[in-house]
Amino acid sequence: MSMEISSILQGGYNHPLARTWQCKRQLTKSMLMYPIFITDDADARVEIASLPGQCRWGVNRLKEFLGPLVQNGLKSVILFGVPFNCTKDETGTPADDPEGPVIQAITRLRQLFPELYIATDVCLCEYTSHGHCGILHEDGTINQAPSVERIAEVAVAYAKAGAHCVAPSDMMDGRIRVIKQGLIEAGLANRCMVMAYSAKFASSLYGPFRDAAGSAPSFGNRKCYQLPPGGKGLARRAIVRDVNEGADVIMVKPAMPYLDVIQDAAELAPDHPLAAYQVSGEFAMVVAGAEMGVYDLRTMAFESIEGMLRAGCTLILTYFTPQFLEWLNEA
Repeated sequence: MSMEISSILQGGYNHPLARTWQCKRQLTKSMLMYPIFITDDADARVEIASLPGQCRWGVNRLKEFLGPLVQNGLKSVILFGVPFNCTKDETGTPADDPEGPVIQAITRLRQLFPELYIATDVCLCEYTSHGHCGILHEDGTINQAPSVERIAEVAVAYAKAGAHCVAPSDMMDGRIRVIKQGLIEAGLANRCMVMAYSAKFASSLYGPFRDAAGSAPSFGNRKCYQLPPGGKGLARRAIVRDVNEGADVIMVKPAMPYLDVIQDAAELAPDHPLAAYQVSGEFAMVVAGAEMGVYDLRTMAFESIEGMLRAGCTLILTYFTPQFLEWLNEA
């Protein structure tokens, strides 16, 4: 049987090493950012049932928890505060409490691991009495202007405490500009990166995270400010807006169902680093499938990440980070 020369492809990927050459971008340890939950019990280590292998940590346990990971090549983390021992209110006052878990963790990590890159999620939902990401009108709708001002205050407080990056996840309109202006006024704009959750969708995949962070809203939902799953055009507009407002990194969240949006972001912001957040539900699903024998965990974890790399990501937030640090040693 005679074939056209152009039909013969398998010789180019029949060897394991040759297959890696077919990838335009390959996963490295420096591309991984590990999301961790910091609670206000300094000695806590509380397993999260719906998020396999993940815990809420107190600041006194950070050395034992992160020390081995840093030795194994962990380069960056993103902190999520999980307060249980504070008085929450309508404006999220505990969010930037100097004695609160995030600022305490920033200070401790800067002392313990001077080379570790520290990002901080910036939102009000964990700290407000109503569990929404902003300040509300009396009718329960978002009050935009004070919400943005409050979120910017929190971001600047984290930067002052030593965070290398602030990452607003609230999806309030205009918050990147106000945060950037706040950093400029504080003299920190050249020392603190702004990573915008630009295309954050109202997804069913956040359930385990909300268990971990205790951040479910007490009424209603967040669909009025998170993007509708079919809103590709809205996502594109939000990405362009955040670039124009001064974002240093663009993020898409969740990752696996929105690879087309990640690819759009790579085209719309080609000169920006591009992050994808493999969220709690994505992680839990991959783990559950492996436990059911549907596939091998390592193989599927890599396959899920390779889709993000193929779409254009340069930074990946994933709960698989500890495993990837080990797996990449063996590669």
